[in-house]
Amino acid sequence: MNLVELASRIKAARLARGYTLDRVAELSGLGKGLLSKVENFRVTPSLPTLAKFCEALGLSISELLEGLDEKPKLSIVRTNERKEIERDRDQSDINYFALAHGRPDRNMDPFVLEVPAGGGRREAMPHEGEEFLIVLNGAISFEYNGEVHTLKEGDAAYFDAEVDHRVFNPGGKDARILCVFLGRPI
Repeated sequence: MNLVELASRIKAARLARGYTLDRVAELSGLGKGLLSKVENFRVTPSLPTLAKFCEALGLSISELLEGLDEKPKLSIVRTNERKEIERDRDQSDINYFALAHGRPDRNMDPFVLEVPAGGGRREAMPHEGEEFLIVLNGAISFEYNGEVHTLKEGDAAYFDAEVDHRVFNPGGKDARILCVFLGRPI
Protein backbone atom coordinates (compact mmCIF):
# COMPACT_ATOMS: atom_id res chain seq x y z
CA MET A 1 0.00 0.00 0.00
CA ASN A 2 1.25 3.47 -0.79
CA LEU A 3 1.74 5.60 2.32
CA VAL A 4 1.65 8.94 0.50
CA GLU A 5 -1.66 8.19 -1.23
CA LEU A 6 -3.18 6.82 1.99
CA ALA A 7 -2.04 9.91 3.91
CA SER A 8 -3.47 12.20 1.20
CA ARG A 9 -6.82 10.40 1.32
CA ILE A 10 -7.03 10.63 5.12
CA LYS A 11 -6.21 14.33 5.10
CA ALA A 12 -8.63 15.04 2.24
CA ALA A 13 -11.42 13.20 4.09
CA ARG A 14 -10.72 15.22 7.25
CA LEU A 15 -10.67 18.54 5.38
CA ALA A 16 -13.81 17.66 3.39
CA ARG A 17 -15.63 17.33 6.70
CA GLY A 18 -14.18 20.59 8.00
CA TYR A 19 -12.47 18.82 10.92
CA THR A 20 -9.29 19.97 12.61
CA LEU A 21 -6.68 17.50 13.85
CA ASP A 22 -7.92 18.29 17.37
CA ARG A 23 -11.47 17.30 16.42
CA VAL A 24 -10.39 14.00 14.86
CA ALA A 25 -8.22 13.28 17.91
CA GLU A 26 -11.24 13.92 20.13
CA LEU A 27 -13.54 11.71 18.02
CA SER A 28 -11.05 8.88 17.52
CA GLY A 29 -9.26 8.81 20.87
CA LEU A 30 -5.95 8.97 18.98
CA GLY A 31 -3.21 11.49 19.74
CA LYS A 32 -3.01 14.63 17.62
CA GLY A 33 0.73 14.00 17.08
CA LEU A 34 0.06 10.53 15.65
CA LEU A 35 -2.68 11.90 13.39
CA SER A 36 -0.32 14.57 12.08
CA LYS A 37 2.45 12.02 11.42
CA VAL A 38 0.03 9.79 9.49
CA GLU A 39 -1.24 12.73 7.40
CA ASN A 40 2.33 13.84 6.67
CA PHE A 41 3.29 10.28 5.62
CA ARG A 42 5.78 9.89 8.45
CA VAL A 43 4.07 6.86 10.03
CA THR A 44 2.16 3.95 8.57
CA PRO A 45 -1.02 3.52 10.60
CA SER A 46 -1.90 0.09 11.99
CA LEU A 47 -5.25 -1.47 11.07
CA PRO A 48 -6.81 -0.57 14.47
CA THR A 49 -5.58 3.02 14.03
CA LEU A 50 -7.06 3.15 10.51
CA ALA A 51 -10.35 1.84 11.89
CA LYS A 52 -10.44 4.64 14.49
CA PHE A 53 -9.61 7.23 11.80
CA CYS A 54 -12.38 5.95 9.58
CA GLU A 55 -14.93 5.84 12.39
CA ALA A 56 -14.11 9.43 13.36
CA LEU A 57 -14.41 10.53 9.71
CA GLY A 58 -17.60 8.56 9.08
CA LEU A 59 -16.26 6.34 6.32
CA SER A 60 -15.46 2.66 5.99
CA ILE A 61 -11.96 1.26 5.69
CA SER A 62 -12.92 -0.19 2.29
CA GLU A 63 -13.92 3.30 1.07
CA LEU A 64 -10.59 4.71 2.24
CA LEU A 65 -8.54 1.91 0.66
CA GLU A 66 -10.56 1.53 -2.55
CA GLY A 67 -8.30 1.49 -5.60
CA LEU A 68 -5.03 1.62 -3.66
CA ASP A 69 -4.13 -1.82 -4.96
CA GLU A 70 -4.68 -0.88 -8.61
CA LYS A 71 -1.45 -0.78 -10.54
CA PRO A 72 -1.56 0.55 -14.11
CA LYS A 73 1.45 -0.48 -16.19
CA LEU A 74 2.19 3.13 -17.13
CA SER A 75 1.49 6.41 -15.41
CA ILE A 76 2.39 9.71 -17.08
CA VAL A 77 2.07 12.89 -15.06
CA ARG A 78 2.37 16.05 -17.13
CA THR A 79 4.01 19.14 -15.64
CA ASN A 80 0.63 20.82 -15.11
CA GLU A 81 -0.75 17.64 -13.49
CA ARG A 82 1.78 17.51 -10.67
CA LYS A 83 0.05 17.26 -7.33
CA GLU A 84 1.34 19.45 -4.51
CA ILE A 85 1.55 17.55 -1.23
CA GLU A 86 1.52 19.53 1.98
CA ARG A 87 3.99 18.07 4.42
CA ASP A 88 4.92 19.32 7.89
CA ARG A 89 4.18 23.01 7.22
CA ASP A 90 5.02 23.80 10.84
CA GLN A 91 8.54 22.42 10.27
CA SER A 92 9.25 23.22 6.64
CA ASP A 93 8.54 25.64 3.80
CA ILE A 94 9.63 23.14 1.14
CA ASN A 95 7.06 22.58 -1.61
CA TYR A 96 6.60 18.91 -2.57
CA PHE A 97 5.22 18.04 -6.03
CA ALA A 98 4.25 14.38 -6.54
CA LEU A 99 5.36 12.88 -9.84
CA ALA A 100 3.69 9.44 -9.73
CA HIS A 101 0.27 9.95 -8.15
CA GLY A 102 -1.33 8.31 -11.19
CA ARG A 103 -0.14 4.92 -9.97
CA PRO A 104 -1.57 4.42 -6.47
CA ASP A 105 0.09 1.10 -5.57
CA ARG A 106 3.71 1.98 -6.17
CA ASN A 107 6.94 1.13 -4.38
CA MET A 108 8.61 4.51 -4.91
CA ASP A 109 7.39 8.06 -4.40
CA PRO A 110 9.23 10.56 -6.62
CA PHE A 111 8.84 14.27 -5.90
CA VAL A 112 10.25 17.55 -7.14
CA LEU A 113 11.06 19.64 -4.08
CA GLU A 114 11.30 23.41 -4.27
CA VAL A 115 13.50 24.70 -1.47
CA PRO A 116 13.26 28.50 -1.13
CA ALA A 117 16.35 30.63 -0.48
CA GLY A 118 16.90 30.77 3.27
CA GLY A 119 14.29 28.04 3.80
CA GLY A 120 13.96 24.31 4.19
CA ARG A 121 13.27 21.90 7.03
CA ARG A 122 13.97 23.36 10.46
CA GLU A 123 14.66 20.08 12.31
CA ALA A 124 16.22 16.83 11.17
CA MET A 125 13.70 13.98 11.28
CA PRO A 126 13.72 10.30 10.32
CA HIS A 127 11.02 8.30 8.53
CA GLU A 128 10.60 4.76 7.26
CA GLY A 129 12.47 3.49 4.21
CA GLU A 130 15.22 4.77 1.98
CA GLU A 131 15.59 7.97 0.03
CA PHE A 132 17.43 9.27 -3.02
CA LEU A 133 17.87 12.91 -3.99
CA ILE A 134 19.64 14.83 -6.71
CA VAL A 135 19.97 18.59 -6.92
CA LEU A 136 18.44 19.83 -10.19
CA ASN A 137 19.08 23.58 -9.74
CA GLY A 138 20.92 25.62 -7.16
CA ALA A 139 22.58 24.28 -4.03
CA ILE A 140 21.33 22.95 -0.72
CA SER A 141 22.68 21.83 2.61
CA PHE A 142 21.90 18.23 3.51
CA GLU A 143 22.15 17.28 7.17
CA TYR A 144 22.47 13.56 7.87
CA ASN A 145 23.00 12.17 11.35
CA GLY A 146 24.24 15.58 12.55
CA GLU A 147 26.76 16.08 9.73
CA VAL A 148 26.07 18.80 7.13
CA HIS A 149 27.00 18.30 3.48
CA THR A 150 26.79 20.92 0.72
CA LEU A 151 25.17 19.55 -2.43
CA LYS A 152 25.30 21.49 -5.69
CA GLU A 153 23.57 21.02 -9.04
CA GLY A 154 24.07 17.42 -10.17
CA ASP A 155 25.15 16.12 -6.74
CA ALA A 156 23.16 13.19 -5.38
CA ALA A 157 22.67 11.27 -2.12
CA TYR A 158 21.15 7.86 -1.40
CA PHE A 159 20.53 7.04 2.25
CA ASP A 160 18.72 5.19 4.99
CA ALA A 161 15.84 7.54 5.84
CA GLU A 162 15.45 6.08 9.32
CA VAL A 163 18.39 8.27 10.38
CA ASP A 164 17.71 11.93 11.26
CA HIS A 165 18.07 14.04 8.12
CA ARG A 166 16.94 17.29 6.58
CA VAL A 167 17.39 19.55 3.57
CA PHE A 168 17.75 23.30 3.89
CA ASN A 169 18.91 26.18 1.72
CA PRO A 170 21.13 28.75 3.43
CA GLY A 171 21.89 30.40 0.07
CA GLY A 172 20.32 33.38 -1.65
CA LYS A 173 18.77 31.46 -4.57
CA ASP A 174 15.94 28.94 -4.67
CA ALA A 175 16.86 25.29 -5.26
CA ARG A 176 15.04 22.35 -6.87
CA ILE A 177 15.61 18.72 -6.01
CA LEU A 178 14.37 15.42 -7.39
CA CYS A 179 13.69 13.22 -4.38
CA VAL A 180 12.57 9.59 -4.40
CA PHE A 181 11.21 7.90 -1.28
CA LEU A 182 11.29 4.10 -1.12
CA GLY A 183 9.09 2.83 1.68
CA ARG A 184 9.20 -0.42 3.53
CA PRO A 185 6.37 -2.94 3.25
CA ILE A 186 3.64 -2.59 5.88
